[in-house]
Order: sequence, then structure tokens, then C-alpha cells
Amino acid sequence: MTPLRKTALAGGVAYLLTFVSIPTLGLYEPVRDAQFVLGDGPATGVIWGGVLEMVVALACIATAVILYPVVRRQDEAAALGFAGVRVLEAATIVAGVVLVMALVTLRQEGTDPLAAGQTLVALREWTFLLGQGFLPAVNALLIGSLLYRSRLVPRALPVIGFIRAPLLTVSAVATLFGAWDQVSTTSGLLSLPIAVWEFSLGVYLTVKGFRPSPVTAGLEDPGHAETVGEHAEARAER
Repeated sequence: MTPLRKTALAGGVAYLLTFVSIPTLGLYEPVRDAQFVLGDGPATGVIWGGVLEMVVALACIATAVILYPVVRRQDEAAALGFAGVRVLEAATIVAGVVLVMALVTLRQEGTDPLAAGQTLVALREWTFLLGQGFLPAVNALLIGSLLYRSRLVPRALPVIGFIRAPLLTVSAVATLFGAWDQVSTTSGLLSLPIAVWEFSLGVYLTVKGFRPSPVTAGLEDPGHAETVGEHAEARAER
């Protein structure tokens, strides 16, 4: 396995790890009830949801760190923008986890924290909307443009991201203005395509790796560099 193949594999696995938070849709269900902080008993499911989201935040940063050295060879400014937005997305996820853990603390103290609890729930919903409802669309446009121009993956994959990113943006803006709730059928349908894009990219990088491209020249083993160049030239001629 060449160093470039290892990079693609690591990037693909990191993208796939961002899907481990899917169970939080159910684990965080109690938190959406304003009366949650007035209850008693353990909040184990909510805590596990926080753990899964921390994994996602770290995986978001990993995708940027792993792919940046490769895609920067296509466009350094766009690659840096992708890395920066990806880290910002991770930061909002961590902020949301902090708010959820604060809710758990209020619940365990057994006082009368209803107003504080409602405020924290609202903050959590806003961080989720901006962090995971809008920034992924920006990420899709940035990394998608880099992958499309460099041909590191089949161009059909970035095109999926280009089409899906506006749908996610529409969903986030509509939610912002109260057209529908964050957790709704409409929101889910508009958010699903961006998940398909990231999952497809993760699978492709994991299974196939990067395609031969002039962008990767010099990143392969010496014994593979010449082959990569030949493939790139042949494709350019075609």
C-alpha cells in the first residue's frame, strides 16, 4: 500500500466515522423535552450521545488534516478554507455537547432549573443548526470543487455534493425563519442528500483511494511516481 493509498484510506475512514452520531437522533430525544431537567434518574443515553458527537467532531478535524496535504496541490486557498470550515464545524459540535452535558448536570442537581434548562436546549438547537445544518454545505462546495478539478475521484461524486449543498442550505435557512422544525420530515429529506455525498466519498476513498492525477505527483513511492505520471498523461490525451 503506497503512502497516497494510505492517505485516501485514512480520509475515507474519517468520513465514515462522522456517521457514528446517527443514534443521537434517538439518544437526545429526552433532551428535546423542556421538562428533562426536572426529571430524575440516570441520563446514560444522553451522555452516550455526547460521546458519539465528540467522535464526530474529531473525525471532522481528521478529514481536513488528512486531505489537506493532497488537495492543497490543486488550490491552496480553497483547501485552507475547507480545513478551516471543517474545524469550525467540529467546534460547534463540541459546543453543543457542552450544552447537553450542562443539562445533565442541572438534572442531577435536583433543583428547579426549568428556565436555565430551556435556555440550554435553545442554545443546543442553534449550535446544531449552524454547525451541522449549514457548515457541511460549505464544506461540500469547497472540497467538492477541489476534487472535481483535480479528478482525484470520479467527477460524479463532487457533482453530487454541488447539487446537494444548496438543498441543505435551503433547509437551514427555512428552519432559521421557522418554516419547519429542525427534526421534521422536510428537514430530513433536504439533509439526506448531503449525507449521501459524504458517505459516498468516504466509501470511495476507503475502497478505491485516489485516482491517478498530476496533483499527486511526488506523493507516491518513487517506484509508483512514473506510473502515476503515465496514467495522468494518458487520461489527458483522451
